[in-house]
Amino acid sequence: MELPKNIILDATAINNKLRRIAYQIYEANTTETEVVLAGIDVNGFILAKKLKTILSKISPIKPVLCKIEIDKKDPRKPIKTSIKPQDYQDKSVVLIDDVLNSGTTLIYSVKHFLDVPLKQFKTAVLVNRNHKKFPVKADYKGISLSTSLHEHVQVDLDGKDWIAYLN
Repeated sequence: MELPKNIILDATAINNKLRRIAYQIYEANTTETEVVLAGIDVNGFILAKKLKTILSKISPIKPVLCKIEIDKKDPRKPIKTSIKPQDYQDKSVVLIDDVLNSGTTLIYSVKHFLDVPLKQFKTAVLVNRNHKKFPVKADYKGISLSTSLHEHVQVDLDGKDWIAYLN
């Protein structure tokens, strides 16, 4: 039996949440000329691209995109980034994903960036759930949900009608 889908965020709400997160990133980086927006492939990178567009409009900061490729089933495998470590060294980095559930993907991605000295490191997620098994938190979050372990949060960023739902 398939459980019903309950819409958490529609396209308008997602855009509003991302706009607020972009302002928070700007406020935390007012003295920076560049900020690296590192999006976890696939949805985190889509969100990073949207945040780059918004940040470019609201601030003088130059956002630099970085795509992170991580095996979500085995995050201990080597992680690939679309830019070289020297391109984010001594910079402010924001790690972006769609849903923070157990924290596994985020913690292994954070670990990857700790091999290089950074000026500042923050995390941003669209949906923050409270089922973490690792000590990782979202510095910027669109929405926080208290859900049961049997519920699943799905974020659909295909097409123009973005949606986040719980089933």
